[in-house]
Amino acid sequence: MTVDDGGVRTATITVRYWAAARAAAGRAEETTEVGTLDEIVARLGERHGDRLGRIFGYCSFLVDGAAVRDSGGAIPAGSVLEVLPPFAGG
Repeated sequence: MTVDDGGVRTATITVRYWAAARAAAGRAEETTEVGTLDEIVARLGERHGDRLGRIFGYCSFLVDGAAVRDSGGAIPAGSVLEVLPPFAGG
């Protein structure tokens, strides 16, 4: 949870970006309000622009280390959402 300047508590999650998603977002991590994966992706795409929005189209998503299978399911407050575009390495 975060508290805004007016003292209002907002339920939040932490979003961690990896590889191309990190470059497109211009940051490694941020917080955002809770919602479904679809809602969060739309909100972050609007916040950071079309490039990140396109990258979201081929990313995998993990919530607290588990793969997200239902993009319409709510992501609980306090969770960590990992945004993982395909990447190669060894």
